[in-house]
Amino acid sequence: MKYKNLEELIGVIETLRSEHGCVWDRAQTHKSLIPNMVEEAYEAVEAINEEKPEHLREELGDVLLQVLLHSQIAKEEGDYDIEDVAKELKDKLIHRHPHVFGNVHVDTPQEVAENWDKLKQEEKKERHSQMDGIPKTFPALMAAQKISKRAVKVGFEWDSVETLKDCIKSEYDEFFEAVKADNKDAMEDEMGDIFFATVNLARWYKIDAERALLRANKKFMKRFRKMEELADKPLTEYSLDEYDKLWKRAKKAVG
Repeated sequence: MKYKNLEELIGVIETLRSEHGCVWDRAQTHKSLIPNMVEEAYEAVEAINEEKPEHLREELGDVLLQVLLHSQIAKEEGDYDIEDVAKELKDKLIHRHPHVFGNVHVDTPQEVAENWDKLKQEEKKERHSQMDGIPKTFPALMAAQKISKRAVKVGFEWDSVETLKDCIKSEYDEFFEAVKADNKDAMEDEMGDIFFATVNLARWYKIDAERALLRANKKFMKRFRKMEELADKPLTEYSLDEYDKLWKRAKKAVG
């Protein structure tokens, strides 16, 4: 049996959800498992970034657990099971890869992506706007990237990077006008516009904004920890000038 462990795993999930199984597993619902799905996905991403195959293997198993639990819950409710999930995915992949499973010819990844989008639009006939289908549960930065890419697909784009830079500068000016007016609502609106425009700048240069910010977070924490190590007194006692010098030492030490 080629996929013996996978079939046995499905049986384990069925047992855990049975009346003689685990109290915790039996109590779960699609909604109660939402935090787990998100958490496991992020942990898998972290394992990818660590470039440790054994860690990624473990985290992919945890992601698979979520898929199997949801499929088992759906089976118990008479909706579908893991076989239905697999079939729907298989059929979708075959349909969206006509250059592999059909007679369509493509030469570049860009052509594959364009064809994928065209086929997806044909499948999702209920969508009437480019903004339809963007999950409301997306993190804000991820959603901003998706929204921006959708708008660009129909030509809603800056004519040059210079006009985009001017847009970002104007958003900063508008933010500080709101600060001057002490208008908190306007400040929040304008800060959001700054973030959104900056995401577009990242997209323009084909930079993943989420990954860029994650790298910045990681870099800052690394430097801050080194600064704490180098400090010869509590950081709360440092002056701004001392802070600046300590930060430069930490930056030089860890990059």
